Order: sequence, then C-alpha cells, then structure tokens
Amino acid sequence: MVERMLYMDKITSLMDLNLIKIITGIRRCGKSYFFSLIIDYLKNNGVNEEDILLIDLELPQYNHIETREELDEIVLDFLEKHENNVYLFFDEIQNVSKWEISINGYFKLSNTNIFITGSNSKLLSKELATFLTGRYISIEMYPFSFNEFLDYKNELGEKPLLENEFNTEIENYFNEYLSFGGLPVTIDSKNHKEITLNDLYNSILLHDIVERFEIRNVGLFNRITKFLVENIGNLTSANAVYTYLKHDLKISKSTIYNYLEYLENAYLFSKVSREDLTGKKEIVGSEKYYLIDQGFYKSQLEEKQHNIGKLLENIVYLELIRNGCKVTVGCINDYEIDFVCRKDNEKFYIQVSYHLETEETKEREFKPLMLIKDNYPKYVLSMDKENHSRDGIVHIHIIKFLREFFYEN
Repeated sequence: MVERMLYMDKITSLMDLNLIKIITGIRRCGKSYFFSLIIDYLKNNGVNEEDILLIDLELPQYNHIETREELDEIVLDFLEKHENNVYLFFDEIQNVSKWEISINGYFKLSNTNIFITGSNSKLLSKELATFLTGRYISIEMYPFSFNEFLDYKNELGEKPLLENEFNTEIENYFNEYLSFGGLPVTIDSKNHKEITLNDLYNSILLHDIVERFEIRNVGLFNRITKFLVENIGNLTSANAVYTYLKHDLKISKSTIYNYLEYLENAYLFSKVSREDLTGKKEIVGSEKYYLIDQGFYKSQLEEKQHNIGKLLENIVYLELIRNGCKVTVGCINDYEIDFVCRKDNEKFYIQVSYHLETEETKEREFKPLMLIKDNYPKYVLSMDKENHSRDGIVHIHIIKFLREFFYEN
C-alpha cells in the first residue's frame, strides 16, 4: 500500500475537529483508496470497526440509493445503534439527489465525524463545498508524486533501486513518469497506458463536461481543450483562445470563459495567475494552465508537438501545489519567473529548463532571478547532472528536486 503520507498528515491533524472533511480531485486519482487508508488509521488508533460506516455509492449494495430519504434510512438506522462517536464515509455522494440536506443534518449531531468524496458528471469536484452550509475543510488530492510512483512500483514488485537518484533505473522510471503520469490506473495498465489515458481523458470531457453542460459544439470545445494541452506553461487567456478561433464566429468570449472554468473545475487543468514583482500586484487577464496529470500531454499530442521543457515545468508545478505551495508566475521588468512559491510564510523562486547547455540558456534562466533583490531562496531546475549554481542561485537536478526538496527543507 502506498501510504500517501502527505494527505494522511493533513487528515489526521483534522480528525477530531468538528468539520466535514471533503476529499476532491480528478477521476481515478485514489480518493476511494484514501478512504481505506483513513479507516485503517482509525482502527489502528482504537476505533472499533462497528463504529465506522462506509457507503460507496458505486458498489452493488449501495448503488440503488438515489434519494436522500433512501440514504437516511441506512444512516439513521446505523446511528440509532451507536451512542458513542461514529465515523461516516460517503464515496461518490453526488449520486444521491439532495445529498447536502442529509449531510448537513448528520453534521449537526454531536457524535458524527463525516468524510465525503464526490466528482464527475453530476457534480464537479470543486463544487462540493458550495452545497454545505456547515463547517468543512477540503483536501485536494493529486496523482502520485514521483516518490509515490516509485513506492507504487515497489508494491507491484518492481523494487526500483533508490540509492542514487541518477542511476539508470531511476532515470528510466522518471522517463515513464514523465510520459505517462502518476495516476494509479495508468501505472497498472502496463502495455495499455496510452489507451487508458485516452479513455480517462475522453470520459472527463464527455461525461463531466459535455453531457452535464449540454455543450452542443463538441468539436469546438475539443479544439479549445487541445489548445490548452498544446500550450501548457504558455501565457493564455480567453482573448488568446478567441483570437485562435476567430474564424469560428459562433463562439463568444463568455462561452470560452465558461469552457475554461469547466475544465478547471473538472480537475483536468490548473490555472496560475501572474504577479508583478516590482509593483507587487496581480496581473489580470493572462494566466498559465497546467495539466493535473502530465500523462495527458503525450496521450493527446503528436510527438512533433512535444515540448519537453514545458512538460518538465508541468511536473514541477504539480509537485509545488501538491505540497501546499501557493504559486504564481512572476514578472520583473521584461522578464518572467516560472514560479513564485509561498508556503508557511516563506517564499522562494524557481526557474525550470530542460538543459543549460549554452551560455544563452543560462543567461535566460538565471538573469530574471538575479534581478530580484530580496533574500529569499532562488533555484534553477534542469536535467543537467553538472552543478551550475552561481551568484547565490542554487541549481538542482529535477529528479533530485522531486525526490528530496520537500523532504529535507
């Protein structure tokens, strides 16, 4: 079992607080599996199994539940038999109509601890909290980090050699992670990874967005989505998309705004705003988008369209937000900082490059950081094994960053 300690640490610190715990994230990222980890934690810490109720609304014994009244019948019967604290788990809660009325009702009882997941066609992940009038906290779950990917490979019996981040085996595993991402269902697919990624990608687009929002011009919507995939890490806006589609006169800018919001709420993309580091203010109207799993990049684009530098940038971005960083794109004079990161009242800056082979490339990556006059840490990440640190700016190999940065700092 992959322990997913990043999320377990978060949830255990909130375990006994009077909060509804919401687990959100893209399809197949491991939300249901995470419930099993929480339940194991509870049992290992003295909670009796009979005080735990898990209702997975996609399992045969519960998939008949369609209304909150049918849900209440099971839950209230369980509660009547328990006076002490109970733990209620609801997986894929959106399958029950008016579920929020029941969840809010259970929350008002003095002896309940409530955990819910929900996503997909009837309810997008980021909408869950808007239905709850009580207190809640939302934990966003992402596909496996590279360390979790290696742990999972170990569980599958492959047992990667971890002594040195630069050995050939680790580099081969990184290339697989780079190409196919960190969704458990993809790793399990062995020789069918691209097919699995395509099926999942199409399912998100069709069921979570097109069907739900009754998008009629599916071809145009797919073109917009493909445009975002092609341009991960590039400055993008509704105006830029509109210009790209200016010959398609049947679409408005407001429709494009809606489409971009649907894609973000379905956890297919993550949006990053820009900030002026000199004026210390947000720059409105132009953002960057990154895929929530880098595997979709290769599965949706032809090889000639691949930009390895942007793909590496995507992986670094995911590692940052996975570890709780608030991230913006920095602008200083006419230069750009890939990531301005804030965590625990600290700040640091990151530039990402594929290789630093030429002086021109080094100048491009290091100069923007040198223009920043504060004393916060500054890093350049690349796939170069040679150390290129200079002028107080630390160079780190990307694999080393993924393996160690948030585990040693």
